[in-house]
Amino acid sequence: MSQRPIPAPSQLSLRYWRQRWLRARLLKAEFDFLLAGEPAQEWVSIDCETSSLDPRNAEIISIAAVRISGRRIELSDALSLLIKPSGALDPKSIPIHGLRAQDVAQGLAMDDALSQLLHFIGSRPIIGYYLEFDLAVINRQLKPWLGIALPNRAIDVSGLYYDRMVSAYSPEVDLRLERILHTLDLPALARHDPLNDALMAAMIFLKLSKNPNSA
Repeated sequence: MSQRPIPAPSQLSLRYWRQRWLRARLLKAEFDFLLAGEPAQEWVSIDCETSSLDPRNAEIISIAAVRISGRRIELSDALSLLIKPSGALDPKSIPIHGLRAQDVAQGLAMDDALSQLLHFIGSRPIIGYYLEFDLAVINRQLKPWLGIALPNRAIDVSGLYYDRMVSAYSPEVDLRLERILHTLDLPALARHDPLNDALMAAMIFLKLSKNPNSA
């Protein structure tokens, strides 16, 4: 059985002080589990749809997550939530995610959704496709409520794919999701459904990670 490399003393010291800093700012002690060590060979792939395309004011209206254990995607235990935003939906975003005001009117309150999401993620690394946008929206809504942003390690599958495909002779890499799926011979599911998008990111991660323990 492969062993994780033992962190250097400087890494251990940095992790210790980072966790102390985060714990001092954590507003809800019941979420201290977020700062535990990463479980071996476990990850969570996430995706969300938002009320607008601007991360500075967008709100989450739908979010999904699937856990990965070893080489297996735990689809039967997936998380999928509709969330009621505090404001109106940007009409420009509706054709993308297909959700109307009446669709999210009975959604969860943001606090309830965040609590469910955090319990589902735990201290696992987070996987996604162009994850920066999703995390920016999540953290902007999470930080006032929890005191900290998500402390989890983030792995963007577009970055993994770029690292795999780039070369000195071909520095340009097509990072469109459809192209990545085609190149890796993976099925393309219906887009802008958070569960489908989270599932596709999980499949890409496993395809690119021959040894997922090293990711």
